[in-house]
Amino acid sequence: MKVMNLVQAINDAMDIKLKEDKSIVVYGEDVGVEGGVFRVTEGLQEKHGADRVFDSPLAESGIAGTALGMAISGMKPIIEMQFDGFSYPAFNQIFSHISRFRNRTRGKFTVPMVIRIPYGGGINALEHHSESPEAYFGHTPGLKVVIPSTPYDAKGLLISAIEDPDPVIFMEPKRIYRAIKQEVPDEIYRIPLGKAKVLQDGSQITVIAYGAMVREAQKAIAMAKAKDYSVELIDLRSIWPIDRETISKSVRKTGRALVVTEAPQSYGPAAELISIINEEAFLSLEAPPTRLTGFDTVIPLPLGEKHYMINPERISAEIERLIRY
Repeated sequence: MKVMNLVQAINDAMDIKLKEDKSIVVYGEDVGVEGGVFRVTEGLQEKHGADRVFDSPLAESGIAGTALGMAISGMKPIIEMQFDGFSYPAFNQIFSHISRFRNRTRGKFTVPMVIRIPYGGGINALEHHSESPEAYFGHTPGLKVVIPSTPYDAKGLLISAIEDPDPVIFMEPKRIYRAIKQEVPDEIYRIPLGKAKVLQDGSQITVIAYGAMVREAQKAIAMAKAKDYSVELIDLRSIWPIDRETISKSVRKTGRALVVTEAPQSYGPAAELISIINEEAFLSLEAPPTRLTGFDTVIPLPLGEKHYMINPERISAEIERLIRY
């Protein structure tokens, strides 16, 4: 075991797979020589060579398009969109081609590739550097969308994503890149995609979160515990596929649900989760399933960002309101 943060765990997963599988390449803007803007790929070019870990032009559509060509030709590219908002120029390649190629060829070709995206706010960055676009990808048939919240999960989920025959959007909550340290096994291990994790058992309410919001929810639950409230916490881990069974089982037990996401509210992942709860646990509900999300605005620049971000106090207050409903 080694103590790692999120950055080190993701780096370790890519390092292991680069050693094991010669068909894998890693590339993107500043990914090679500099090791990426967040240093997530640091040292990989030195270990594996510039023909397997390398820098690309500043052209996200080109990065995604060339990766598609590699993937259907037998390679397994891992590409990086330097920031969440930088993925938008690649939408045509991702939505029109990468996500559809298995269907287009009736299964003759699959697209085994990973698109890594540092995402979310909380780092006082500029426009296009702090967005939460997971709903776009989760809404797109043919894509799998994964968001880890801990170093242990990040390594195991990324290894599973790299080995998956279909394209996986692997979104990394940059706010917690170095905020959490955890013991992580040296050896290879896998966490199945599409399987949520119950982080804490409780009896009065189910809180569902993912990515950086898991840590905020944990802080809120500690506050709620001081008032003798019993909260069950689920780390969703995969936006798609969604673990309907774990969610519905928990809400049928607790009778209440709060979904916490950083993404804007309208048409977001929280709405989909609440729909699942209504479909599968409606008769067990003691209060309306509720979402606590970002606002339907562009995330503010640094001076206003703190007013947008969800904090433990807001989560704790909503937990209490629903329990007392």
